[in-house]
Amino acid sequence: MTESTTRWYSDKLVLLSALTAIALSIFQIWQGITADLSAPVFRPVHLSWVLILVFLTIPLVKSQQSTALYLTGRCVDIFCIAAISWASYNIVSFDYDDIMFLMDGLTLLDQVSGLIILVLLLEATRRTVGMVMVIIAAIFLAYAIFGNVLPNSFASKGFSIEEIVRFHIYSTNGIYGAPLAIAAGVVFIFVLFGAFLQVTGAGKFFIDASFSIAGKYRGGPAKASVLASAALGSISGSAIANTVTTGALTIPMMKKLGYKPEQAAGIEAAASTGGQIMPPVMGAGAFVMAQFTGIPYSEILLVSIAPAILYFACTLLYVHLMACKLGLEGMEVTDKISAVLKNGWHFLVPLILITSLLLMSYSPILVGIAGCVAILVAAMCRKHSRITISVFFEGLKEGALLALPISVACGTAGIVVGVVGQTGIGLQFTQFLMALSGGYLWSVLGLIAIAAVILGMGLPVTAAYIVLSIMAVPSLTELGVGLLAAHMIVFWLSQTSNVTPPIALAAFAAAGIANTSPMKSAIQAFKLAQGFFIIPVMMAFSGLIWMEGQNIDFVIAIILTIGLIIAFAGTIEGRLATKLSIPARASLLVSGFAMLVPYLYINIAGIAVIVVITLINYRLSKNEIKQHTAANV
Repeated sequence: MTESTTRWYSDKLVLLSALTAIALSIFQIWQGITADLSAPVFRPVHLSWVLILVFLTIPLVKSQQSTALYLTGRCVDIFCIAAISWASYNIVSFDYDDIMFLMDGLTLLDQVSGLIILVLLLEATRRTVGMVMVIIAAIFLAYAIFGNVLPNSFASKGFSIEEIVRFHIYSTNGIYGAPLAIAAGVVFIFVLFGAFLQVTGAGKFFIDASFSIAGKYRGGPAKASVLASAALGSISGSAIANTVTTGALTIPMMKKLGYKPEQAAGIEAAASTGGQIMPPVMGAGAFVMAQFTGIPYSEILLVSIAPAILYFACTLLYVHLMACKLGLEGMEVTDKISAVLKNGWHFLVPLILITSLLLMSYSPILVGIAGCVAILVAAMCRKHSRITISVFFEGLKEGALLALPISVACGTAGIVVGVVGQTGIGLQFTQFLMALSGGYLWSVLGLIAIAAVILGMGLPVTAAYIVLSIMAVPSLTELGVGLLAAHMIVFWLSQTSNVTPPIALAAFAAAGIANTSPMKSAIQAFKLAQGFFIIPVMMAFSGLIWMEGQNIDFVIAIILTIGLIIAFAGTIEGRLATKLSIPARASLLVSGFAMLVPYLYINIAGIAVIVVITLINYRLSKNEIKQHTAANV
């Protein structure tokens, strides 16, 4: 077949993919408003639609390879799409009240349908997320089937294929369980909201506003990058997508100002990853947390505000210290904030709306839909931001495509969650973790952090959080950590894989934009993202997770966390307002660890040392400036 014929087929499939993606977004909005379809129908329909889109948009064989091989791969893709459609129809039309099912289990036809979805979900995961997650899911499935041949300390019953398929496909405990329910519902809608923010120009407004606020200060573009990433990150659904979106503008400007390329990449990666813990949306994981804990999302949103602000304050402090060390100044010319707000104030309305509605405990799905409508209405209210019908459909398409890896990852994570529930391995893992750690909270936190980094090398953040929360949260609660605090700790530590070597995907994406070494960028990102490790520790050892009636403990926890951040930043960077002596750095390090000791008098002494060193250092910097000015005169 000729190359032109191949291109014709490829173009037709691109058009079909776009129409399918737009239709999926419309279907999701309709279901979100009406809720006409029950969970056993809606979830399989959503997943089958997602799988079909994956096989349409990500071919088995890339087009750059031989024409014959590409077309053969496309035929395989079409066959897989047909198999998904047939199997999903059988699953959706399955009669759970059928007497034969209740007595004898699944028929051969039902088992084949379930196995098709299971196998093709893993193949879609390989294409969108990577092979590591497929291997993890396969290991858990193998454990469920062959657990009876393992040693007693790790053994399980050992389930048949029919039992596996029945549990994971024909119930809401496995693939169609809680993770997919969240991805198919509220997460999809908020990803769509993020897509509309981008196509309407609201994303550019937030970046421009960040530059107008912070650009004139020392290290301005880097500080603007942090602010922009905080504003956009929570609604982008992906740290990597946030890195690429904001980094395309901020990284070149940071390099131009004088930051080293790897520093610019590290700053962007750390800031963009932080967007996933920033209210009001906080990526997908917070909605999963609400489902797992039974705690209203509005409460999770409220207790997340202070830790998120502390994280970005930590990142901004490192950015400022780096700018001081390099002798950088701010941008010479920036737009006035008044001018930026004059052109784009209307884009603030949708964010204010969704934040208010979430705090009022309205349904997150309906809040997301209201946000989508609000951003479109806001864009149409001003002449310079009005969009055409083609841009509207582009938003619908992009929203669906951005949601594909999230839904696929959550479906596969459901396998892990299902196996844990089916076999009881979660209790065994908890006992193993407790034995390995010696029952010390410090040890458990360290082991969870290591597990989070390892899991994050191959899993998206949301999937890593789901797996880790099922396995590790019981260990934390057994040691006295509250349920919400335990989930928040795991949620935060799950973010670290994006900025922690040897595989730090957000840092690697930023390195590509900065045209620098991925590993050097990852090291810088790891340093700048210290908050991801400091703040979860404070959640465990202090009252940083606010609970009703604990206002004094909460204020003390904030003060101690600020002290710890300053102490570690000064120790690592070797300066605050000016260069620190070795004794001062050593004193800061000891004082930082004093923040973690559960005795108030030791905490007060540590804070006092940090304050004194900071004031002395500030005074020295003022003297240096006076001497430098006098010398120039």
